[in-house]
Amino acid sequence: MGDNLLAITGTTYFDGESLRENSVVLLQCRQYATDALQLASPGSSISCKPLQVASNITSQPEALVQAWIADLCPEQQKMPLRHINFDGDILSSGFVDLQVNGGGGHMFNNRPDVETLTLMADAQLAAGTAEFLPTLITDSPQITAAAVDAVEDAVRKGVPGIAGLHLEGPHLSIARCGAHTPALIRPMSGDDMNFLIEAATRLPLLFITIAPESVTIDQVRRLADNGIVLSLGHTDADYATCCEYFDAGVGLVTHLYNAMSPLRSREPGLVGAMFSRSNISAGLIADGIHVHTGAIRSAWNTRVGKGRLFLVTDAMATHGSLITQFTLNGRRIVRSDSALRLADGTLAGADLDMVSAVRMINTGAGVSLADALAAATTAPKAILDSFRGPAESSAENDGTFQQYIRINQSITQAHPIEHWAVPT
Repeated sequence: MGDNLLAITGTTYFDGESLRENSVVLLQCRQYATDALQLASPGSSISCKPLQVASNITSQPEALVQAWIADLCPEQQKMPLRHINFDGDILSSGFVDLQVNGGGGHMFNNRPDVETLTLMADAQLAAGTAEFLPTLITDSPQITAAAVDAVEDAVRKGVPGIAGLHLEGPHLSIARCGAHTPALIRPMSGDDMNFLIEAATRLPLLFITIAPESVTIDQVRRLADNGIVLSLGHTDADYATCCEYFDAGVGLVTHLYNAMSPLRSREPGLVGAMFSRSNISAGLIADGIHVHTGAIRSAWNTRVGKGRLFLVTDAMATHGSLITQFTLNGRRIVRSDSALRLADGTLAGADLDMVSAVRMINTGAGVSLADALAAATTAPKAILDSFRGPAESSAENDGTFQQYIRINQSITQAHPIEHWAVPT
């Protein structure tokens, strides 16, 4: 399918760092068919590159677009053109989510296969997420192996948006297990380490959440040397130990504040260790339940700052679905009052989409809208790009094409470009 041009007027354009009001944007859009989407809707993925952007345009935007088109090469001038007035809505690159456990009514743990990944991708794309890491919560070696196989197969078949795999466990701390099944948590063995190193050769990226209680420093060094992205989480380790693991090759922290040693005056824990290191980034579940808005504001105002905090949804089977309960490792999780909980009240993932997380840290924690959007787009994408080669750092191996979304002015809805970019 050939490319087309999309002229967007009356938009607030987010360029990755700042919001540019009254913008006119000319995009070249490319629609990709993929083999894997017999199971998915809409059945294709659209990526775009900005050809021209102008801001503070309050009159005659159509004339500006025509002038731009006149300067294009002959091949581009022949492309079909569609005009859309955004009426003040935001145009942004798609969200990036590094922790997605399920979607479309299904948990990845319960059925780690291509069909589940496709349903998860559908749910993510529909909510404006362009790239995500399917995440496996602590499970058996057999399920973990099946998850690796499923992601490898899904990437090969072209399921859109899958950036790799995040294994959240099983090498965690039982003391900080959260909703992870304690009986499945275990120390990392030599066989486990060899399995992970081999798995990393088959996947675009492999992220692993680990705890010092279950993984040694030598294992961390070897995993990092083999290109595996390491994150501390679900740990009760003290400040000094966390810093030692950062020095050994751990670069991330999983869902800051939750399921980890807290910041105290005489023992800063993992939270304090993260705050003290300018090179460590952390994910944040901003649903207003996992983390108090005051804690979000405190993190944002420390040395962490923009670019080092990134938003994650920790989405479960409920994402993109109306289901009210599901199971994980045989335990029932109930959806109620915008939260997901086990029978004992333990939070079990989040009932959250990314646009809601953006709105929460903007209106609830006082983070500027531009910085909030960067925490859902620029910051997590930079993390992915820092661990993958230049040819893998953007859509379809083209450094200028990526997916774009439309976000309404109240920051309550985000829609993928598929809904409005294809000429009719």
